[in-house]
Amino acid sequence: MESLVKSFSGLNLLCKFLKTRTQVVIIPNRNKFIHAHPRKRHPPWLPKQLRVPYNEELTAENRDFIKEVVESKYGEKDHLSGSTSPLKIEPIEPRQEWTPTSRRCGLIAKKIGVYPMWLKDGSRVTSTLLHICDNHVIKYIPPEEWNPMVRSKHNIPKRKLGCLIIGAESADPQKFTKEYCGMFIESGVMPTNAISRFAVSPDAAIQPGTPLYAAHYKPGDYIDIRGKTVDRGFQGVMKRWGFKGMPATHGVTKTHRRPGNIGSGGEKARVMPGTKMPGHMGNRYRIIRGVKILRINYKYNVMWVQGHNLPGETNNWITVYDTLLYHKRYTKTAPVFPTFFPGDTELPEELYADEVHQFGAPTIELEPEKEKTKKK
Repeated sequence: MESLVKSFSGLNLLCKFLKTRTQVVIIPNRNKFIHAHPRKRHPPWLPKQLRVPYNEELTAENRDFIKEVVESKYGEKDHLSGSTSPLKIEPIEPRQEWTPTSRRCGLIAKKIGVYPMWLKDGSRVTSTLLHICDNHVIKYIPPEEWNPMVRSKHNIPKRKLGCLIIGAESADPQKFTKEYCGMFIESGVMPTNAISRFAVSPDAAIQPGTPLYAAHYKPGDYIDIRGKTVDRGFQGVMKRWGFKGMPATHGVTKTHRRPGNIGSGGEKARVMPGTKMPGHMGNRYRIIRGVKILRINYKYNVMWVQGHNLPGETNNWITVYDTLLYHKRYTKTAPVFPTFFPGDTELPEELYADEVHQFGAPTIELEPEKEKTKKK
């Protein structure tokens, strides 16, 4: 019998040879989880941002002198973008025209809150306000030099893409480390609190130091939004997965919010990988695709996007970019390419999507349905 076992490579062939009715259970690799938790690590391409604050015992005169040096190096802040950056690098010329295969950069926004809006047909929709605060281009990496850290066989594009690093909300350089401030030397922009990078096509490259506004998009465009969900901590199955729970009465004791049986039964006698159980909830990056822009205020760089289920809490950073959904991408009309420049065109203070009811327009009046006359 031992020689037979050695001659067959697997347990299934042995059972087939012996003509038994034994059920063979194939145990998958234990290290291969269905719901693998992402690794919470600092991005390797981003150096350490904040330094350890300590009391430097500076006098009031020294603080004023440092403020003058910072303003002389980076310029005074304006009321729209928050800061002005001298363009130290030669501009990328000439500007190329948009094509359906072009990929633009995105923006970094701050979630403000939820606001109701009404459509022209009288229906009520909820929208989320996003503030595009002080966005600047920090660096452009050409396709020959950019090597993304994670690239699977499913998302490798047919063409090579470059990378644009975008920063938002300028802050005092004294709060950051020397390595982090070194990223902003070439662009001439003050160090920013938030930074992100976007994959772009070579024809959508933008000169480092260029400010980005909410006019990068138009009302009616569809975007994808990526952000980190609210950290709920350790939660049970009812809140984490939406379980119904056990009955409240009829002999149920201390199992009202329990998950119940988690075993597989039979000869498996184990808990299958991927079983929905209590655990940590939230604090994960999520992407919502195909979100429509309903309204844009170009004066204050605020966008109203449809929906109230955007990831993150109020005042959290999120990134927005052109949607990757094929049926909602730009196919006929060209977007603002590669971005909006203030000297090109003059924009009104505010614009709405075609189906959105404007507050200054006449009140919505719905005609009653005509009663059908009964035939005699």
